[in-house]
Amino acid sequence: MSNVEERLNSLGIKLPEPPKAQGNYVGAVTFGNLVYLSGSGPMRDDGSFVVGKVPTDISEEEAYQAARLTGLNLIATLKNHIGDLNRFQKMIKALGMVNCEPDFMAQPKVINGFSDLMVEVFGEAGRGARSAVGMGSLPAGISVEIEMIVEIK
Repeated sequence: MSNVEERLNSLGIKLPEPPKAQGNYVGAVTFGNLVYLSGSGPMRDDGSFVVGKVPTDISEEEAYQAARLTGLNLIATLKNHIGDLNRFQKMIKALGMVNCEPDFMAQPKVINGFSDLMVEVFGEAGRGARSAVGMGSLPAGISVEIEMIVEIK
């Protein structure tokens, strides 16, 4: 795999500031060679969040973009925690939660916004196990929340 920072630059991706914890927890914990990242949401640069229930309040495409934004926030949290993104070894598992109506069934398509970004940034090492589930609500009405586990060098 090439240098991750160079890859981000070539993709035109600038990582946001890592989001601060919204409660009594930390953004990431290392256990052995695994990093567990707390659930994160689609926080914009101005500190606001993408909110709303899919597909009533926001479209499937907007939710896909919210999942991508959530992925950027998770990468920023990971970088802040481990210092060097080149230490990333492998995506182990991600859990994607979509704030959606009971009859919405395209949660995997929404969470692909996150998964597609991980593969863009980390290559095949960014493809891991994943769950994509619908939720009746998420904190503060955010449209997507994602947590992940990664292996580091």
